[in-house]
Amino acid sequence: MPCERKPMRYGHSEGHTEVCFDDTGRFIVTCGNDGDVRIWESLDDDDPKFITVGEKAYSLALKNGKLVTASSNNTVQIHTFPDGDPDGILTRFTTNATHVAFNSIGSRVAAGSSDFMVKVVEVSDSSQQKTLRGHEAPVLSVTFDPKDDFLASASCDGSVVVWNIEEQTQVISWPLLQKSNDVTNAKSLCRLAWQPGMGKFLAVPVETKVHLYERGSWDHVSTLSDDLLAQPINVVSWSPCERFLAAGCVGGLLTVWDVNSKLCVERQKHEKGFTVCSLAWHPSGSHIAYTDTEGCLGLLDGLGTSTADNNRTKVAAKNPAKDYDDLFDDDDDRLMDEGLSDTKSPAKKAVGWDDDDDDFLVPATGRVKNRGAFLDDENSLDTGSLKLGQDKLGDDDNDAGSSVAPAAAPVVPLRPVYEGPVPTPPQKAFQPGSTPAHLTHRFMMWNSVGIVRGYNDEQDNAIDVEFHDTAVHHAMHLTNSLGHTVADLSQEAVLLACPSTEELASKLQCLHFSSWDTNKEWMVDLPKGEDVRALCLGQGWAAVATSTLMIRLFSIGGVQRELFSLPGPVVCMAGHGEQLLVVYHRATGFDEEQALGVQLLQLSRKRRQLISGEPLPLSQKSYLSWLGFTAQGTPCYVDSDGVVRMLNRSLGNTWTPVCNTRETCKSKSDHYWVVGVHENPQQLRCIPCKGSRYPPTLPRPAVAILPFKLPLCQTTTEKGQMEEQFWRSVLFHDHYSFLSSSGYEIDEDAQNQSQKEQQELLMKMFALSCKLEREFRCVELAEMMTQNVVTLAIRYASRSRRMALAQRLSEIALEKSNQMQEEEQEEQEEEPEYSSTRRSSGYGHTDVTAGGRYSRRQNQQEEQEDEEERGEELMEEEDRQEMEPEEATETKKRVNPFAKEAGSPIKPSPTPIGKMGRANPFKVPGSGKMSASSGQPRVTNILDNMTSSKKSAQLSSSGGKPSKSPILKPLAPKPKTKTQSTLLQMAATKTANKKVQENTEQAANLQKQPDTPPPGPPADNSENKRPKTGFQLWLEENRKSILADNPDLEETDVIKEAMGRFRTLSAEERLSWTERAKGQSGDAADLKKRKRAEGGEGLESENEKAEADESSAKKKSSLDPSSKLSVFAFNQN
Repeated sequence: MPCERKPMRYGHSEGHTEVCFDDTGRFIVTCGNDGDVRIWESLDDDDPKFITVGEKAYSLALKNGKLVTASSNNTVQIHTFPDGDPDGILTRFTTNATHVAFNSIGSRVAAGSSDFMVKVVEVSDSSQQKTLRGHEAPVLSVTFDPKDDFLASASCDGSVVVWNIEEQTQVISWPLLQKSNDVTNAKSLCRLAWQPGMGKFLAVPVETKVHLYERGSWDHVSTLSDDLLAQPINVVSWSPCERFLAAGCVGGLLTVWDVNSKLCVERQKHEKGFTVCSLAWHPSGSHIAYTDTEGCLGLLDGLGTSTADNNRTKVAAKNPAKDYDDLFDDDDDRLMDEGLSDTKSPAKKAVGWDDDDDDFLVPATGRVKNRGAFLDDENSLDTGSLKLGQDKLGDDDNDAGSSVAPAAAPVVPLRPVYEGPVPTPPQKAFQPGSTPAHLTHRFMMWNSVGIVRGYNDEQDNAIDVEFHDTAVHHAMHLTNSLGHTVADLSQEAVLLACPSTEELASKLQCLHFSSWDTNKEWMVDLPKGEDVRALCLGQGWAAVATSTLMIRLFSIGGVQRELFSLPGPVVCMAGHGEQLLVVYHRATGFDEEQALGVQLLQLSRKRRQLISGEPLPLSQKSYLSWLGFTAQGTPCYVDSDGVVRMLNRSLGNTWTPVCNTRETCKSKSDHYWVVGVHENPQQLRCIPCKGSRYPPTLPRPAVAILPFKLPLCQTTTEKGQMEEQFWRSVLFHDHYSFLSSSGYEIDEDAQNQSQKEQQELLMKMFALSCKLEREFRCVELAEMMTQNVVTLAIRYASRSRRMALAQRLSEIALEKSNQMQEEEQEEQEEEPEYSSTRRSSGYGHTDVTAGGRYSRRQNQQEEQEDEEERGEELMEEEDRQEMEPEEATETKKRVNPFAKEAGSPIKPSPTPIGKMGRANPFKVPGSGKMSASSGQPRVTNILDNMTSSKKSAQLSSSGGKPSKSPILKPLAPKPKTKTQSTLLQMAATKTANKKVQENTEQAANLQKQPDTPPPGPPADNSENKRPKTGFQLWLEENRKSILADNPDLEETDVIKEAMGRFRTLSAEERLSWTERAKGQSGDAADLKKRKRAEGGEGLESENEKAEADESSAKKKSSLDPSSKLSVFAFNQN
């Protein structure tokens, strides 16, 4: 009985599904978890008629134009067929009915329910009901005796009961099944089946076997089994000719027995191994329809059940040896030759056997007739043993066989078996962001621009286009007269395409709504025999993949552009900007794997292929479910296992998994339907689908946002979490370099922020490795740091008394410093020596900067400042934990060489070009030497500077001359200020000393500058002695926000803007600022006096009054005194 297993197709949402044929066999009727009954004209029917019967439909039965369904509203309803008009309610239960069945003539319906009851109802008069009570658990199934005397039912209480319908009594009960408390928890649905016609046998599935009980005597007469059945049988069904019994199993195996010979004549495996939950024979007996628990519908075709040609088997039986020879006449390749049909096979014609059940004995073509059939190794024999043992095998079998078995029956084990890899059916082309085309209401496209919905029902065939941002375009309603099935949407246009028909060619239609002329629509007919399979839109172009393995490019206005061939059938496409991403079948996959290839093309002026046919990695036994680009233009895709992968351009265009949506699903049947991906902020935008893979169009589904997480090892540990955050940050900010290299403008602030975030994570991992005494790992982390952060790492290592580590890190710092100098020299050669740039840091002067590299150096300096502040916080925390009182002096001395660099981040200040060259004469770097490379110390060995704090201080003047000012007093008395009184004592001590030391060093530097003008007389600064006003205090706190809003304002303009804003405050708020100013004036005045005493009075002029006030009052400000003094000195020049 050779048969062909047709590919499964989507029928209903996931869950229990049932199937049956109508009386003529013209329609396949299914019901499922979505509450719909669908009427299919064939398995290929893409637009089945549907009847909605409730929220869920549990069971259905069809006879004489009457359709009976058990739905979730606890009723058994009746509809007309095929019109689907409601015809009343047959009966009700207190919970949902689990199974319904017609009797042989269609006059009665039996229904079993979860409330333990079985009811038998007359169809013509539903008031005539018989209730059968006796089960102690929910009823699993019911079936009528063909003579209408008895009814059999199975229950979760483990029993199978035969009832006398008229007397409403139990005839017999067999305890055959495993007990359970509900239908959903039962190991098997135990769908009983009574043999049609005379009703001689009742078939009961028990575990992996089928028991046959004789009607009348109720004796167990025989058992049907198969060695390959390892999981419970769920459902059984008799063929219309009464000779064959089909069974569907929990593991997806479909088996057909010849009841007379008790032999298995057909085996098929569900293509994905899902549980088969319903079976139905076609009235002709030529094929079986079946459904699974995932809502899919399948068909076994070509089942020959006629017995008229059995006499021909006798002819074959007379000369078995010759037929066995025919098995192996052909090449071994024939074993793999699954593509040929059985009827055209030469060996088949030579033997001349029919499609009857005997055909399983000796398959004439010498190959497996179907992919699902397989046997054990031990049953395979070679040709020699076949020929030599013919007679003996035949004799033995004649002795052992039953009287009803055919003569040649015993040679079953000799069937040759192919046990190699099985080809996978190739995935069909689809449009990312769309739901299946057979749905009447569906999403044709959902992406970051908007939503395209398609409606195709009896009332309307239309397309609705809706934009997330109505500023792009207003919503549109289009009549779908051409029957478009695929669509795409961009900021410029809507692209639609329809398949060809016998009369019309496949058409491509574009609604170019962003066009500035009046003709906003164009249409193209594809050549005859060519159908659109996939399409996408980019910036100024459209691409269409066709059934002839070709991709055609069009301009957005309708001009035909290039076309090229694909190596295989297209699966899907996506476009973004100038990038086109195409996925296609590069080969046949095996063992449920898809073999897909990917091409990435750049359609800019310089056309190039970035990825040329590389294999697309998928999860095991999965298929592609979504393909697209992030909002920033990075290709990514999702497979059916929910794994999201993104292109990693910095690692040779490899694909990195960045999220697994299955991890956040609550149940196996839940899925996330992806609609968009964003890298900044990191968001995966998707729609949760409960119990299905696709969302319904109504009500409008809500979009959820999932976080990304790289599948690194041990992400529950602190180390694993920081590593995952670091590499995710690297991957998700890689698009900046790609965009800048492609000529796009990028957000430099966001790029700098991401780099700071990465360096901060590296420093945290460094500190963690130090604590764990993993010094080699510390060096590995330092290799990935910038030079600024390496300097911090050296200080951290020296604080932790890891001198060997600090030594190695200093070598890395030197290497990075040299590397930066080389890069700057290269840039210097390429760029003009002098250029004028406008500075917008708040001081408002147009200055000359060296080499035109000011903006880059400013970014580096800002980055350095933030890094050093974070590093300082990290080290202060260490100090609070570790520093002992007696070690305080020693610690201060050791840290001093670095205190200037980390404690007071310095904004770059433009300098006049003099004998100092390109160096910044006001910058006081950590080593005390000037640096020509973005303010970094040229270090030979950073450890050399840690020997004595005095030595470092002596080098702190701009020219390297010793400073005569008595400024190094690490243990000087601590000035008490309001700010410090609120801090921890330890941190306060350290901060105070550091600030005193910094101010005195800056003063010394300014005194030693050859270009610095003589200080003004002390009388000039008499204004500074006044208490601070409320406006000045308000300006200090709001300066940053003003500069953020107006980065180009000069200092005078900043003050004007501030005065305007201050006046807008209410009288009460202005008064409160004045009160606060009075409260702080005393401390501020003391601090100013102390600063002037230490650094030499008279350094500030009237022009610098505002900056001096600010520096004295704001201890923690990132704009430290040195940068302000340096600007002051240059302005005076």
